[in-house]
This record gives sequence, structure tokens and C-alpha cells, in this order.
Amino acid sequence: MTGCFEGLRVLDFSTTIAGPHCARMLADMGAEVIKIESAEGETMRTRLPIRGGCSTAFGQLNVGKKSVVLDLKSREGVEAARWLAATADVVVENFRPGVMQRLGLDYATLGGGWNPRLIYCSISGYGQTGPSAELPAYAPVIHAASGYDMAHLAYQPDRSRPDYCGIYHADVVTGTYAFGAIASALYQRERSGRGQHVDCSMLESMLSLTLNETQWSQFPVAQPSRPTFGPAECRDGYVMIAIASEKTFQNLMTVIGHPDWVSDDRFAKYSDRRANWGELMEGVEAWSRPLGVAECLDALNAGGVPSSAYRSVAEALADPQIAHRGALADVEDAAGGFKVVNQPFRMSGAKVAAGARAASLGEHTADVLQEVGAIELTKR
Repeated sequence: MTGCFEGLRVLDFSTTIAGPHCARMLADMGAEVIKIESAEGETMRTRLPIRGGCSTAFGQLNVGKKSVVLDLKSREGVEAARWLAATADVVVENFRPGVMQRLGLDYATLGGGWNPRLIYCSISGYGQTGPSAELPAYAPVIHAASGYDMAHLAYQPDRSRPDYCGIYHADVVTGTYAFGAIASALYQRERSGRGQHVDCSMLESMLSLTLNETQWSQFPVAQPSRPTFGPAECRDGYVMIAIASEKTFQNLMTVIGHPDWVSDDRFAKYSDRRANWGELMEGVEAWSRPLGVAECLDALNAGGVPSSAYRSVAEALADPQIAHRGALADVEDAAGGFKVVNQPFRMSGAKVAAGARAASLGEHTADVLQEVGAIELTKR
């Protein structure tokens, strides 16, 4: 099978996470993705783990792409980029608004006279226009600005200080939204024959994660806590138990040996359980604390109660389900082999897979520029 985007050419001017994640999704779907880098290479090439001078963090985001080095501060480099854009279907960039315009590589220029069919995707912290558009933004800043961090804090009992989330949801979510928008624009181009500009905001992407909180913020209702999802202590770790329905609650009470609590005035109704959550969890943990995590999960799974151990990423990657799904791909760079995460979807009629290799800096510069007739520009 071939990928859905076989024959599509993408220019990836982006750096760090959000844009590269979007462009890698396009590459995994079969697109030819040409990553434009400076002579120093983009930031992620210096991120750990590094072995043999190659970063696997960079590889995770950029496997399957070609690497072309251009000096976008020079007239020749910009001209070469324009030649490439004339042959491209998609451009992805995540500079601060105004940067690409100053370089002469904005949508009005590239999608105007150079390539009217171009889909040009700009990813930024706050969007391309507006009072916050030119503010510098990285994922932790957007987490705070979107209300996400404070919404998360509301579910942490007895805490008043926001914590730092080192997992950059804003980058991954925004990159994924950008991918969906690009795919939609390509579909529309099939009917209209014309490209368009896609303006993707990290702030709005993070707001989309606060579904309930967005509604609670508009009306005079007390924001409820969410005690029905939380860890239960075991002898050697913790188990997440999700009491997501009346049936789940009833099953859990049977598992822990308190079927009578189903009709107990403290717990019978959903609102009662919320009001008396501490007592309920004391009963649950009186059952779980003497048990090992594995014993606890065996009983919960047998009783039809949604649950999981709290695992490390390494433990999750070793799950037989991950192997069954082919969720990890073996790839390589100049330093050797490593594994990356595949896309979380499979298609019956199309190939979806990580490329075999993460390119070395500038590995494809000569070949790609020769193909579009721009090789002489970089020799001036």
C-alpha cells in the first residue's frame, strides 16, 4: 500500500515540536517532506539523548524527512526557498508572526505569484493577528495562558500552587490540529484548484482541551471536583480506578466486598458519592492496600472495573498491546538505530508508518536543489 499523501511535497520551515510534529505526520502518510535548516541545524538536534552526535529526540520528530540547508538571511537562500516553494504543495512554519514576511517567504508572496495552489500553514502561540500575536510563546507559557494549568490544579486536592507540566501538550495538540487543517485544505483544493493560508493557534488549541471548564466559566455554577477518577494505593504502587458509570460503581463495590454500599445513603447516588468521596476511598483502599498492584488489577479486571497501574513510559512501551499494534517503529540515523512512536491510527487502504531514517544535517541539499534548478543560487 502507498500513503494517502504519496506524491505530495511539503516544505517544513518549522523548529522544535509543534511544526515538526505536524510535518512528520504528513511524512508518515507518504508525503515528501523537505526540512529547511540553517547551517547550525535546528534546536532539537542538540536535545538529549544524543549518541554519536545525533539526537533521538530530533529523530522522533523528523524521521522520514529530507534535510536541506539554506541561509534564509541571504538573498540567495531566500531565492532558493522560493524555487522550492514553487514545486511544493504545502508549507509548514512556526516562526513568530511577521518573520516569514520579513524574509519574503510569507503566504502572500509564495502563494501569490509563485504558487497559487500552495497550502501554507502557520503555527504560532496566539495566531497571526491580534493584540497578543507577536508575543513570544512556548508550550509552558501557553499552558498557563489558556487556563489549562489552573483547571488542572482544581482537580488536585489540597494544592494551591500551579505545577509545571514538562510534557508539552500544547505543541503536540497544535501540531495535530494543523495536520487536520492541512488535510482539509488539500481536499478543498481538489475542488477549487486553489490553495489557502492555515492559521493555527496554540492558545486556542489548548482551550479546546478544557471542554467542561469552558462551559463552567460562562455560568454561575460551582466548578465541581472530579473525585470519581483517582489513584488507589496498593502494597507496591498505585492503581487508577475510573468509576465512570453506575454499573462501574456497582461492580467496584462487589469487588471490594461491600455490595451493600450500593444502597448506602452515603454512596447510593452520584451526588452522594461526591460528597462522601473520602469515606468511599477509605473503603476502597482498605481493600487495595494489602494487595500488590498485579493482584488488585486482576480482581478489578475480572469484575469489569476500568483500571490500570500507574506505569512509567518504559513500562508502557513494553506492553504486549503496543507490540501487537506495531506502535513502535525501528528507525536509524547516522549514529545507529532507535525506536520512535508510530501514528496512533491504522488505515485499511493506506500505509501509515514512520520513515526509515532521520536525515543528517544538509544530507539532501545538493540533490533537492539540483532537482528544482536552484543549485547555482547557493553557489553565488
